[in-house]
Formats: sequence, C-alpha cells, structure tokens
Amino acid sequence: MHILHLYKDYFPVLGGIENHIRVLAEAQAAAGHSVTVLVCDPSRHTRHEVLNGVCVIKAGRLTTRASMPISLAQPWELWRQRPDILHVHSPYPLGEISGWLLRRGAATVITHHSDVVRQRSWLRLYAPLLRRILCAADRIIATSPRYIETSPWLRPVAHKCTVVPLGVDIRQFTPSQKQARNGLRLLFVGRLRYYKGLDTLLQALVQLPDAELTIVGDGPMRASWETLARSLRLDHKVHFVGDVPDAELPEWYRQADVFVLPANARAEAFGTVLLEAMASGLPCVTTELGTGTSWIVQHGVTGLVVPPNDVAALSAALAQLRDRTLRDAMGRAGRARVEQDFTLTRMIQGVDAVYQDVLREAASRGR
Repeated sequence: MHILHLYKDYFPVLGGIENHIRVLAEAQAAAGHSVTVLVCDPSRHTRHEVLNGVCVIKAGRLTTRASMPISLAQPWELWRQRPDILHVHSPYPLGEISGWLLRRGAATVITHHSDVVRQRSWLRLYAPLLRRILCAADRIIATSPRYIETSPWLRPVAHKCTVVPLGVDIRQFTPSQKQARNGLRLLFVGRLRYYKGLDTLLQALVQLPDAELTIVGDGPMRASWETLARSLRLDHKVHFVGDVPDAELPEWYRQADVFVLPANARAEAFGTVLLEAMASGLPCVTTELGTGTSWIVQHGVTGLVVPPNDVAALSAALAQLRDRTLRDAMGRAGRARVEQDFTLTRMIQGVDAVYQDVLREAASRGR
C-alpha cells in the first residue's frame, strides 16, 4: 500500500502532530508499506530525503501566514503522487484544500487533530469550504469520542468519524519506585503556548508552599511565564528546563509526583503528555475542555479534572494529591488504562483498520 501523509511540518520540527505523523509513518514503513510524507520546508527550496524508511518531501514555502505555510510547490508535489491512501492531518487549510481539489489517492482520510481555535476571523471565510471538504472525505479520524461530540465541525459528519486514540510507547515510559520525601514535585511537559494555561498553574502554586514545579519544553510564552513566576516570587520553586532530548524525557516523569496539564482552550485537543505521565505511573491533574483531556484522565480514578482558568480549584486538586496513598492508587490505575487503551500498537492497528475499510468501500464503488 502506498500511503501519503500531508501536513505542514515534520521532524525535526517539534510538535504533537509532527511527532504523531513521524511515529505512524515509520511504523507503517517498517510494516512494509510505501510511505511518503509531504510537508513544507522552512526555505523556498524543495528537498527530497529518506528518513527511517519514509520518503519525506519538503516543498519550498513562499511565506507563512496565520501559522500556515504558503507554498505553490506543495500542491505540485501532491499532483505528482498516486497514493492508495491520502492521509491529511488537520487543521491545515492548504493541505485540506489541495487534497480535496486534486483528488489524489484511491481514498482520502482526514485526521482532525483539533478545531481551529484562534484564527476565528479567517475561519469565518474558510468555514463553508471546510464543511465541504469534511463531507467529501472517505473517513475522518478523531482522537477521542468527546471531540466528535463537542466539535461544531465533526458533529455534522459524525457518521464518517472513527475514533482512533493516540498512543505512547509503554516500554519507554514506565513507573518508578518513589522515595519518601517532603513536598510535592509537580511536572508540566509541552510546548509553551497560550492555551497550555501555565499562568493559572503558577498562580495556584502560590497557595502551595510545599510544592515545586518543573516545566519541560519551550515556546513563545516562555519569557512571559518566567516573568510571571518572578513577579509571584516563585523563582526558587519553578524550574524552566527547556526542551530535552526524547531519550531523557522518561526520567523527568519518573522524578515527579504529579503531572499537571492546566490547558484553557480546545486547541489542547487530546494531550499525549497525559498518556506519557500515566504510563509513568503519575496521577494527572487537567482541565475540562470538552476534549480528550477529560476523557483520558478519569476524574477520581486516574487523576483529577478541574475547570479551566480556576486557580482555586487547581490549587485544591493539587493539595488533595499530597496524599501519597491516593497518588499511588491513581498512578497504578493510569498505567493500567494506558496499557489497555493507549499503546502505539493499538493506535497503528486502528489507523490500518480505517485504511482497509475505506479502500474496500472505494473498490465497491468502482473507484
């Protein structure tokens, strides 16, 4: 089978969608499929390379607007392809439009990773076209049932949607024996973007004198949040460590007591870091956004779910997890949940099942 993944960026660009595509593409190539990833290069030049068995085409871009590459080369490169499956990763309007207009592939699958949240004025113009694109897709993959229920874009095409949750490597992320110690070690991992809600977490930390917070990751909000931490006099208990190599990331989870993802917008559509934390045996505290965060974290079982932007509720939840017995019980439940529902194997098999279904349907229609 020839599979073509279409998106804007790929490794070494860091991001949840970029990492998901890389894991999926490399696993598909290892299974014997012919796999192409078509993205945009940071420069105006188009490059072809092979990375771990995956043919990667990075089409030259002219510029970037509203977080989207503008490229004439990418549609041209797409036109030259004849895949069995065109797998578009959304939100990415250029890719969605190109895939719809050019009709490449025997079948088109769209993974709807997230609604467009911030560019609302632009979205009003794009909305009618996006609805047509979603209706024309052979299948839409959603990463959680909650997102289908709450997305204004997915609800009208729910009959076309299949849930395939993201997964993590449970061999890489494993629990550790925690030593008895004073205080509470909190951990956040992720890109430092506005919707991650770290301002709420920093304010909640003021009310937790025995807690320390480690922030792993970098991004556009880092300087602002470092300034906020200083203004709240939290310098001694908040540690910004920046990006860390993938091989070192599991150890950061093992050193923590509680993982916190205090996101405040639907742009946090799933929360793979929650899976990494749960696989590592950590209880998780996250927020109710109507997305995958409160589906992954079962309130009172694998962690606690609080309203977004609520300093008092977040502080109270973290204070509740001073109880080591409760932390250990939630950590065990989280690990078991990941082992059952969120492994890489289940994710890869789920995507493959979607491919097989849509190809059978396409064949029955004589396409």
